[in-house]
Amino acid sequence: MASELSQPTLPPAAALQLDTALQLLRQSGHVPPPGTPGSTDWLQGLIDALVDLSSRDPLTGLANRRAFELALAREIDRVARSGEPALLLAVDIDRFKLINDTHGHLAGDQVIKAVAVALAETVRPMDLVSRVGGEEFTIVLPNCAPAFGETVAERVRRRVEHMPVLIAPGQTITVTISVGGAFAPQWVRSTPALWHERADLQLYRAKSSGRNLVCLEPSAVSVVTAEEKGMLFAFSPSQDIE
Repeated sequence: MASELSQPTLPPAAALQLDTALQLLRQSGHVPPPGTPGSTDWLQGLIDALVDLSSRDPLTGLANRRAFELALAREIDRVARSGEPALLLAVDIDRFKLINDTHGHLAGDQVIKAVAVALAETVRPMDLVSRVGGEEFTIVLPNCAPAFGETVAERVRRRVEHMPVLIAPGQTITVTISVGGAFAPQWVRSTPALWHERADLQLYRAKSSGRNLVCLEPSAVSVVTAEEKGMLFAFSPSQDIE
């Protein structure tokens, strides 16, 4: 059966590459773009679909780690320029290895997917929920005032805690999550890695304090690290005072 892409207008190598791209889309559950194969609109649709595919976690449909890191860099730059608050939550499913060991990896996948849906449905459409590791998630919340940070994080934790997860016909389990959070330092040129590290530190605190907890940095005005101070006050040669 001849491929739709094997047209006289397409060189064999190009047809093969496009056919491979279509196979990737089909394997991930995407439908081919509408229109005439090889046309400008069709090619643009194919490119858009591949870009979306490259930024999505295949198991949950959430943003993947690559998309998260790009979004985090944009957000921390925006906070440094505008001074608006932004909160980063680091989320981890509690005792996930025990779930896998007890019920199997297919059940573990069901738990991951259920938690992903719960997180996405609990926050605003403007917030970015990502799966960044096996049972690890992040949530970037732009323009989240410090007064609401604890409330938002607790709402996420409670939603998962009270959610039965169907892991097999007629069999459900309950799971919990630990949540750590940190606000981006306002008016300070920080880095995504430092911001994420702060949220992870609070996540570790929640885990070590018993799990199924929310721990946020004590103050929305984060303590500025030595590295951030260096970034804030460093002068480039063009900025030297004459």
